[in-house]
Formats: sequence, structure tokens, C-alpha cells
Amino acid sequence: MKSRKGFTLLEILVALALLGIAITIILQLFSANLRALSVSEDYVVAVTRAEAKMREILDDESLTEKSWTQDTDDGYRMDVSVSEIMKERTENLQVQLMEVSLIFHWTKGTKKKSLSLRAKKVVPRQI
Repeated sequence: MKSRKGFTLLEILVALALLGIAITIILQLFSANLRALSVSEDYVVAVTRAEAKMREILDDESLTEKSWTQDTDDGYRMDVSVSEIMKERTENLQVQLMEVSLIFHWTKGTKKKSLSLRAKKVVPRQI
């Protein structure tokens, strides 16, 4: 008998199956990373916008107790609340301590997402 060199059809099919499985796993890993990048980009944009709004609110020298909701043109909603805190500790002082709470909402696909920021500011007491 002659010895034949080369691969049999069965060996080639097994090798192709293993290669297909490996490629599928690698593609799933790449797609998971792309989804994670997309989600992190959404959060970065939202945090940047929320922080800019918080700075705008904190720059107001006449900060008073109030609450409001604001919708933006690009699909974000902000719920803002300004309240005085530690009233009993600051009632005899010329200043009051205000807390600003900002909740930033947006929708990505079918999921509703939000983040919350809080800051405190000392303002002159209004008489």
C-alpha cells in the first residue's frame, strides 16, 4: 500500500468547525466591548452636561429655595431642587447653607437612565 500524505475530509471539517467557534467567540467579545464603549460615551456626555448645569446654578449669587424641571432639545430632562439645610445651626449667622440637587434623565433605546449630582453652597442670608 502506498502511504498517502495530506488531510482527510473529516480532519478538514473538524478544523473548520473549531475555527468557526473561535471566530464567533472573538466577534462576541468585540461586540460586547463596543456596547460598553457606547454606554460609557452616553454617561460621559450626560455627566458633562449635568456638571455644566450645576456650575451654572452654583454661579448664581442669589440662590434661593426652589425646584424646577427643565427639558432640553436633545432629549435630556433635569430635575433641580435647591433647599436650605442645617437651618438650626445657621439661624444666628449671616449666611445660610444651600443644597443643590440635580437629577439628569435620558433615554437610550428602551432604557431610561439617570444620574444624580449634589452640591452645597454658602450664601448670604436674605433679610
